[in-house]
Amino acid sequence: MVNTAHPSVDRVRRALAEQGLTPEIRWFDDAATTAQAAAAALGIEVGAIANSLVFTLDGEPLLVLTSGAHRVDTDWLGEQLGGTIARAAKDQVKDATGQVIGGVAPLGHPSPIRTVVDVDLAGFPEVWAAAGHAHTVFPIGYDDLVRVTGGEPVRVTP
Repeated sequence: MVNTAHPSVDRVRRALAEQGLTPEIRWFDDAATTAQAAAAALGIEVGAIANSLVFTLDGEPLLVLTSGAHRVDTDWLGEQLGGTIARAAKDQVKDATGQVIGGVAPLGHPSPIRTVVDVDLAGFPEVWAAAGHAHTVFPIGYDDLVRVTGGEPVRVTP
């Protein structure tokens, strides 16, 4: 793993520090753009990867932090949240988060995004999330993840 600087990663680091957290941000030699790749690189269960997925809920950005062990059921989750969920386009992801797909972090965005956090992540003492770049991850506990994102704990699949 390498260590380098990047503006998006610096924003994530600052946002974490503002919340009283200073986890080690790990840099991979290769991009870990899937939960499986990140889990393999870390030697952990894929379920302990907190995927940051950007959707739209009735046209507004929605960040879904989900366990890497399953997929979000957008129809079901949309019903639970009272609207219609669609996958965000690349430019919508970049506009909402200031980050690109594959490296979207749960925080460090230009402005707050409505966030839901998969309750299945609570089953792990520590989860790993992208830190603003496809080559980066950081560890965080579930309660802290909910707290720092202002997220709503929800089920993302029935």
